[in-house]
Amino acid sequence: MPHTDPAPFSTVERLQDTFAAADYIADRALALTVKLAADLGKPMLLEGEAGVGKTEVAKVLSRALDTPLIRLQCYEGLDANTALYEWNYARQILHIRIAEQDHESRAHLEKTIFSDQFLLDRPLLAAIRHPGPRPAVLLIDEVDRADEEFEAFLLEILSEYQVTVPELGTFKAAHPPYVVLTSNRTRELNDALKRRCLYLWIDYPSPEKEREIILRRVPGVKAGLAASITTAMQALRRVDFYKRPGVAETLDFSRALLGLGIDELTPEALLDTAGVVLKYRDDIDRLKALGAERVIAGDLDLGER
Repeated sequence: MPHTDPAPFSTVERLQDTFAAADYIADRALALTVKLAADLGKPMLLEGEAGVGKTEVAKVLSRALDTPLIRLQCYEGLDANTALYEWNYARQILHIRIAEQDHESRAHLEKTIFSDQFLLDRPLLAAIRHPGPRPAVLLIDEVDRADEEFEAFLLEILSEYQVTVPELGTFKAAHPPYVVLTSNRTRELNDALKRRCLYLWIDYPSPEKEREIILRRVPGVKAGLAASITTAMQALRRVDFYKRPGVAETLDFSRALLGLGIDELTPEALLDTAGVVLKYRDDIDRLKALGAERVIAGDLDLGER
């Protein structure tokens, strides 16, 4: 994860300021991991519950460095070709038909149709071929959703930062990308992949941090409402819901209340907007059973899990 502009990475405090300028509250552990990843040329593997801000780290890096964010969204069945490159078959066929009318030789035709103009860069190749002047930020999002075979393929890419296209040769990164891998830990990742990365578990924020996130990211929210939302969200995370709300849901909830002109969080407001925070019917029923009043007061304990 080398870099050409050392200023944002000069100190941990400088990195925290850089993230804060982009309205991302980075604690020391995250800022230190980002700095070490840049200094050591290593990818970062960020694990944590969904919605805690893992993907946002790559977005903030991209904005802070004024460099493209190239995202590879992982899913079951993702293969190397989809992640690397494809040939533009439609253009190739059109070119073949035109060439046949012009009576081009077969050897010349084969050479031209497998040229760079017909190559479609997918995220991994695009990050490697990024021309600079600064490295791109490569986000490999939710890598735990991909198959283990794809993990093995990533090992070579992340070790050498080069890709071989049989028809064209090997492309080696002139500016190796900054790499951020995220995982919601739906399954354990391969040890070999973990060894190539700097690891950080991103947890739910503390009440103080969550309140500050709301005030920074949702302009117009009053401090009292931000405090009430924080208390409620912290309480909800102590309940064993099927899907506990993350910071993303906190921000959506704050924007929803602001849009409805609600300045004070009431039990009625929480129940009316429960679908912003909780994503399963059983979880919403559980909220009703616990009592919205208790949630707003933060009167829930681990014994109710």
